[in-house]
Amino acid sequence: MPTDKTTYDGPLQEGEGVDFDSQQGKARADFHNEAEAPTRVCVLTPWFKGNRSPENLRRTPEERMAEAIGLAAAIKLDVVHSQIIPLSTVRPATLMGTGKLEEIRLMLVEKEIVLVVVDTSLNPGQQRNLERAWKVKVVDRTGLILEIFGARARTREGQLQVDLAHLNFQKSRLVRSWTHLERQRGGSGFLGGPGETQIESDRRYIEDKIIRLNKLLEKVRRTRELHRKKRRDAPYPVVALVGYTNSGKSTLFNRIAGADVMAEDLLFATLDPTMRAVTLPSGRRIILSDTVGFISDLPTHLVAAFRATLEEVLEAKVVIHVRDIAHGEAAAQKLDVIEVLDKLGMVLEDEKNIEVLNKIDLLDDEGRAAVLNEAELNSDKAALSAFTGEGVEALLEQIDVMFADTENHLSLKLTPDDGAAMAWLYRHGQNLEQEITEEGDTILEVQLNLANLGRFEKQYPLLAKQAQSNFENATHRDADLDLDIDLDTDE
Repeated sequence: MPTDKTTYDGPLQEGEGVDFDSQQGKARADFHNEAEAPTRVCVLTPWFKGNRSPENLRRTPEERMAEAIGLAAAIKLDVVHSQIIPLSTVRPATLMGTGKLEEIRLMLVEKEIVLVVVDTSLNPGQQRNLERAWKVKVVDRTGLILEIFGARARTREGQLQVDLAHLNFQKSRLVRSWTHLERQRGGSGFLGGPGETQIESDRRYIEDKIIRLNKLLEKVRRTRELHRKKRRDAPYPVVALVGYTNSGKSTLFNRIAGADVMAEDLLFATLDPTMRAVTLPSGRRIILSDTVGFISDLPTHLVAAFRATLEEVLEAKVVIHVRDIAHGEAAAQKLDVIEVLDKLGMVLEDEKNIEVLNKIDLLDDEGRAAVLNEAELNSDKAALSAFTGEGVEALLEQIDVMFADTENHLSLKLTPDDGAAMAWLYRHGQNLEQEITEEGDTILEVQLNLANLGRFEKQYPLLAKQAQSNFENATHRDADLDLDIDLDTDE
């Protein structure tokens, strides 16, 4: 175990003896202390001109830099300088050439900048070398996203997931620099092998803590699975909101559910999942779920850490993909969301998904008309403004129709002795129509999903048989009516 405990500051060096139990909170407190003046930051966006990857092609460098500035603003960093760095070749040690390094160093001194955000993934050696060259702290895109997640996590589950992602990230930051802290050689005489080095001790300590966090998160997964099982048994289906960060998911969630989830013009304004019961226009009840937003280049280990949370999407009966249709790179953001969900084994291109074209209030007249027309021509799309409320009622009706298509219509005649069955149907079904006869019987029209229909048939077999008989009689009557129409037509 490390002996001399310090807080985290850049790549972890062998022999620094980091206190991994407390360093996450201290590092985040040092990173953006709101009680003091905001940290002066420079955002650098490397642009690899020879990179022909889909991600590089679908975004302009200006859009990429704007998103990086937004990430920094999400934790109230003061961005005093931003710059695109075109790179034709990548220097393995420092990412960029010595001339550019010196130019940036002089600018950092002049503007009194103490933190540089490099909007790409840096390996530990590159991060260390840049810090030495510029004499300031350097973080890459992954490190910045982790800082935001650490600041946003509120629940115990969210904190566990952030800590796990932090440790996986830090494990790769351990770099070998000091060798004089090696422990005694093992064995006896010159035949003994080398003992454990400090870097090996630090790495082992991190791995032990990762194992403990994974065990705790496994308990979280089991608990979530129990909750999901209860929701499966309940008559209320789950509708999940997914989308790119800052696309308006939480604003839409608050508008529909009447909740007060944090909804600001910030990237990753919310992190922990939230669920609320919602009543649709028909009276049908659903559970609406708001999940963490996605972003381009989301680190793989971060997706893995938040899998327990994101698995809620896999259990949803309907997935609503919320898009910021007024954003300049809305198409690229859509592809990013699809890619992340694909890592979870989920495909959005399905008849049980709705694509919400949000923020139509920010479009000009021509753009607004085009989006409204697109939504009208596609039954799996909805155009709305979560901020003003326009189009939200139409979305709820659209969700209602989707569930109605998956349910079974029963027509039952219930006597006063069937009170228990009537109460069961009211709890688990959707009451469409009720009529009391002169004899005191109740004619009930109700809808049940497939799972509850099976439960009803098992618990009340005679009434289920009666409902089937009524269905067959109604089918015969409809057939006879069609035949009469055909005969009239022939005449």
